[in-house]
Amino acid sequence: MLKQVKSWEAEVERILPLVDKPAQYLGGEYNSTEKDWTTLSATMVLLFPDLYEIGMSHLGMRVLYEAVNRRPEYAFERSFAPAADMEKLMRKWQIPLFSWENYHSVRDFDVVGVTLQYEMSFTNILNMLELAGIPLLAAERPDWEYPLVLAGGPCAYNPEPLCDFFDLFVIGEGEEVELELLDLYTECRAQGVSKAEFLRRACQIPGIYVPVFYQPQYDETGRLSAVTVADQAPRRVKKRIIKDMNAAPFPVNQIVPFAEIVHDRAVIEVMRGCNRGCRFCQAGIIYRPVREKLPEKLVAQAAAALASTGYDELGMVSLSTADYSCVVPLIDRLLAKHAADGVSVSLPSLRVDAMSVGLAERIQTVRKSGMTLAPEAGTQRLRDIINKGVNEEDIFSAVQAALAAGWNSFKLYFMAGLPYETDEDLLGIAALTRQILALGAAPGRRKLTINVSVSFFVPKCDTPFQWFGQNSRSELARKRELLYAAFKPIRGARLSCHDIELSFLEGVFSRGDRRLGAALLEAHKLGCKFDSWHEHFNYEAWLEAFRRCGIDPEDYAGREFSADDVLPWDHIDCGVDKRWLWREWQKAAEAEKTLDCRQGPCSGCGICQSLDCDNYYAAKGEEI
Repeated sequence: MLKQVKSWEAEVERILPLVDKPAQYLGGEYNSTEKDWTTLSATMVLLFPDLYEIGMSHLGMRVLYEAVNRRPEYAFERSFAPAADMEKLMRKWQIPLFSWENYHSVRDFDVVGVTLQYEMSFTNILNMLELAGIPLLAAERPDWEYPLVLAGGPCAYNPEPLCDFFDLFVIGEGEEVELELLDLYTECRAQGVSKAEFLRRACQIPGIYVPVFYQPQYDETGRLSAVTVADQAPRRVKKRIIKDMNAAPFPVNQIVPFAEIVHDRAVIEVMRGCNRGCRFCQAGIIYRPVREKLPEKLVAQAAAALASTGYDELGMVSLSTADYSCVVPLIDRLLAKHAADGVSVSLPSLRVDAMSVGLAERIQTVRKSGMTLAPEAGTQRLRDIINKGVNEEDIFSAVQAALAAGWNSFKLYFMAGLPYETDEDLLGIAALTRQILALGAAPGRRKLTINVSVSFFVPKCDTPFQWFGQNSRSELARKRELLYAAFKPIRGARLSCHDIELSFLEGVFSRGDRRLGAALLEAHKLGCKFDSWHEHFNYEAWLEAFRRCGIDPEDYAGREFSADDVLPWDHIDCGVDKRWLWREWQKAAEAEKTLDCRQGPCSGCGICQSLDCDNYYAAKGEEI
């Protein structure tokens, strides 16, 4: 079953002295896994469609690396998007995209996986497949001449814009389903069955979406009207969930990169899911329900990760680490065990309240960094609309606690273009910043500095705001100018706003349907790649791609869906009831809050029931 393969190590090493940051392409990092291919049943490579420094900071890739490589009969290797200088030389020397572990061509693997973290990395995916010598369109890979190409990650919850390019998608958490797929692949190849038969069997695995079995239908106006499902496929593809985080595979022998990466530290995953219910947040929905690890497990994993890597920083990773029920005793145990060795503990996510500041003060006895808070909106009315669960008293108490603990530098995160937003809400961002500066203006106190970052809201699938039409580019430009004018007289605060055109394109693909695949392919042909990097982003090329395909991107980003509309992702089941999402959308219009589901009564999102019943929606007796 395995092909004869060639290592491209010598060719790669020949060009490394000619590129910037050559260490990022070396491979062979400490704790990486290299296996003898002659002993394996199947091989898999994961493509991370961004630079090494970004990809190596991603915990999900590390978790899958551990889960698959635990099985002696399988190999899981990595490949990252080469920077522009490296890609140029690879094309000149005809060096294909390769894996970091064995310098094997990506095309020689049995399975090629892609992680979908961000819509604006989609062109990088096509560029990487092209560099690997793999046909971009799944229809051009009908047999086993080429690897099986699959994808997973947050953007897989609306896979439709990418369906032309992938054989299948993994919906949900991949630790178990990836192995089930590799087992099925090995079985099917040993039996000599066709790729079509393999896909027919694969769609029976819970969490596997095979696009060829789902065909979108459009009405006379061009709107999506239905999705026709083949008999052999499930009506809705339900996401996979790891129910017991304590039993789940987790990498303690974490790869130590040769080159500097964004988050260069050892990490432990304290829990998955979030109980906050922010209406704008896709991660808070698709990673439900909350599942915590036992403190004893985390203490052991932390000790092992630090011992195996030599790092002097430990990151406690989750969507909302401060919500971990044992967070204070866990931090105390970690500091008692490791602080004497100069190890610091970091919390990547903090709530906007005094308790979280207290946690930050507790963990930064070894080294102190800036304080980051995310009020998200400038007025209480808008914070209630988005169900942020934060009021001004929380914000001011957090700032006062931080000031008392010695912080004098803050970063504040806000969004513009939210549903039901008014100019008063935007001006509230400047007003709130002034009030925070005033709190730090006490005599004898060091001068306070505040960096305010404003991103432009992008509606995402599987959120209460999925029905909302994104603000037009002209309206966002007007709001940006309003913000800069409001901040101009404020001393001690610096405002930065995200790129409007980039946010617009993200909005196009976040709620797009299968027809966008043609525009994506055209953008790739026009040279689009590394779209999220300012120096590479070519907005005019994107507009030309849409024009050539007869696609109106404004309609995709700006259209407000109704309750009766068929949404492109309706056949993908994130586990949360669509009717609950609609109720939350209606509550937003009234600025009505929904309580944190671990502190208040159950709000009825459906995730807990869906875990216990495979046919939850049918059992309820209602269509969605």
